[in-house]
Amino acid sequence: MTGAAAGKLDYRWHLRQVMATREMFSTTDLVEPLAARGITLSSSQVYRLVVERPERLSLRILMALIDILQCRLDDLIEPVPVAGQVSVSKAAGADAPLGGLRPKRARITGAGS
Repeated sequence: MTGAAAGKLDYRWHLRQVMATREMFSTTDLVEPLAARGITLSSSQVYRLVVERPERLSLRILMALIDILQCRLDDLIEPVPVAGQVSVSKAAGADAPLGGLRPKRARITGAGS
């Protein structure tokens, strides 16, 4: 891949699948191993880490997961091309040229003027 021609990338998060191959079927199975590596997460934080695709992830947590699961980075994160560009809709008439039409500045005058 090179420069702009490479396109945008997204990713798939495979923590749940990797855990299953290690016979770890409960999200709380990660709480103690993470704590042993100095990472304290609540059970709800671990649940979100396993079930949802993280948008931000500490490298310490990522390295701990790799160590706990004895896997590689690409086992957890799979880069994929972006499915499609989302088009941004424009307001009605946004493409129409204004030509000589310009709004006039409002003049605010006193009550008795």
